[in-house]
Amino acid sequence: MNYFMGIDIGTNETKGMLVDETGKIILTDSEAHQMEIPKPGYAEHDAENTWWHDFCTVSKRLIKKSEVNPADIKGVGASAIGPCCLPVDEECRPLRKAILYGVDVRAQKQIEQLKTEFGEDYILERYGNPITSQSIGPKIQWIKENEPEIYEKTYKFITASTYLVAKLTGRYCIDHYTAAYFTPMYHLENQDWDEENLYRFCRKEQLAECLWTDELAGCVTAKAAEETGLAEGTPVIVGTADAAADAVGAGVLRPGDILVMFGSSVYMIHVVSKLTTDARYWAGPYLFRDTYMVASGMSTAGMLTKWFRDELAPDVLKKEQEEGVNAYAVLAKSIESIEPGSEGLIVLPYFSGERTPINDPQAKGVFMGLTLAHKREHLYQACLEGVAYGIGQHFRGYKEIGMETKRLIAVGGGTKAPKWMQIVSDVTGKSMYLGGVYGASYGDALLAAKATGFIKDEKELESYISYRGEIEPDEERHHKYQPYLEKYIELYENTKDIMHSLDVVR
Repeated sequence: MNYFMGIDIGTNETKGMLVDETGKIILTDSEAHQMEIPKPGYAEHDAENTWWHDFCTVSKRLIKKSEVNPADIKGVGASAIGPCCLPVDEECRPLRKAILYGVDVRAQKQIEQLKTEFGEDYILERYGNPITSQSIGPKIQWIKENEPEIYEKTYKFITASTYLVAKLTGRYCIDHYTAAYFTPMYHLENQDWDEENLYRFCRKEQLAECLWTDELAGCVTAKAAEETGLAEGTPVIVGTADAAADAVGAGVLRPGDILVMFGSSVYMIHVVSKLTTDARYWAGPYLFRDTYMVASGMSTAGMLTKWFRDELAPDVLKKEQEEGVNAYAVLAKSIESIEPGSEGLIVLPYFSGERTPINDPQAKGVFMGLTLAHKREHLYQACLEGVAYGIGQHFRGYKEIGMETKRLIAVGGGTKAPKWMQIVSDVTGKSMYLGGVYGASYGDALLAAKATGFIKDEKELESYISYRGEIEPDEERHHKYQPYLEKYIELYENTKDIMHSLDVVR
């Protein structure tokens, strides 16, 4: 029997699995880790002690526990949080901790400078994406201006998946999907680094080689084999970002498919048949040749419900710790009878700024409409509804630019909360398939099987996918939610100046 390994490095956890050539999962494993927040607005990972340590740990455990002969593992796929900015030396040793994706908002000064220098219309036309906290260009510029000694020593500026593949094979490469977030450095139409403007940030040779996700990057080196337990010479694919691998594992493969990933944040990938750009969203190639995507993301989802549980429901959390009763299940039960709209309460879930569609790292969380009649359960449902309104706002934008959504597939930890998923379906008016619990590491393994020829094409790959169920929107609740969605959008527009001024007060 032939096997394939997939390992994904997430924000708070690493997950891996072994899959056989029929798509059957042989074994899964995981390793928890922490996102570091050294200052407000900063978010970092230790690449060596988190990314590589976790990969090696999970790989060795999968091989040992499964008793699979490493020589029978015919391909390895790795994905990771992206896009991140990690400067490394010639030995692929990190020169500092990795600056994470859009949740790290330290480079606001550089973002504004680049917007002024290039012009926002030019940026969108040439790169397909606005410059935001999700962009890598400003993060490199921040290192250049604030840590010049590190900048001067840097051999490569890479992201998390590139780091893993380089450690495994010695080759520095990045998939086009992830490279598109290196705004304003990746030329979207040319599908390569933009040498005309690249000099502002670094030299071309300081960036990874652009390849397609399911191409082979190389093979496991002797050193990597010793550290991971894999056999020397095992093929390794180029890999991708975690959300894209999750999309593959959920069957998001065709134009009209959209992945909605409910994790610490919300991330969405909408597959489209042609390049589609809009200043509110992120655009780029998808994982395979001649396919494109429009991506978007909200900064808080699971992080917001976790905050609520820890800060506003400590008694429920204590009960979970003492009696093993799931705190989120208790909170979900408490809102069973709450009507749509939470008795006139709206939450803006901008507790860590916001990414798309407003692209405002200075946005703040808001509870609007509180009265003495509101109870904790109203506040909790309003938090769930706030995230759903944010998703609904995205779907309105997609429709405005002519994007057709045919299939919505939801994945991630949030899908374990049926009430929340029903609220999202009711707000958006969309049916939702609940993706399998396999996640990004399953997608990594399938991509490895495709790259090595065991899966012929995307059509055959789709046959490996299954779903846990489907949620249908309630038409009456959908209509009730629309005025609240309107107020949600208006509320930000009417309070954003006050939000921004609070930074000065603080």
